[in-house]
Amino acid sequence: MALEDDMALLSRVALFRDMDRDALRLLAFSSEMRNLRTGDTLFRKDDLSEYSFVVATGSVALIDNDFVLAVIGPGGLIGEMALFTETRRPATAVAREATTLLRLSRQIFRRTLEEYPDNALRVAAVLRARVKRISVELAEVRGRLLRIDKKP
Repeated sequence: MALEDDMALLSRVALFRDMDRDALRLLAFSSEMRNLRTGDTLFRKDDLSEYSFVVATGSVALIDNDFVLAVIGPGGLIGEMALFTETRRPATAVAREATTLLRLSRQIFRRTLEEYPDNALRVAAVLRARVKRISVELAEVRGRLLRIDKKP
């Protein structure tokens, strides 16, 4: 893929959507293309996370104990937490078909935010909105559980 194509792909990802072109260019230029065949394992549950991946083509299943938790297709971000901190993978990622991904490193992501601090504020706003949405959803689940608990 050409640099412009990689930038366009990154701009489809919610976390990067509001970044300016220079920041996207740095991320795209520093990314690495990975190709997987059907059934190839991208990473395994409990592996240390060093990279995040954006699906360009194909799809990847996130699997835990033989249960498919999610299927990530083009424009989807896999392993987002790896961009922020070292953590362990919560699931195994397996290509469901021939798949092309961009591999993004934590080091380059941090460098991008340091060199383009306005983008760091944009990323923080995306994360803040997500935390707020999750808090509302958890409050709704809590309410439902309390109602269930009160039934005779």
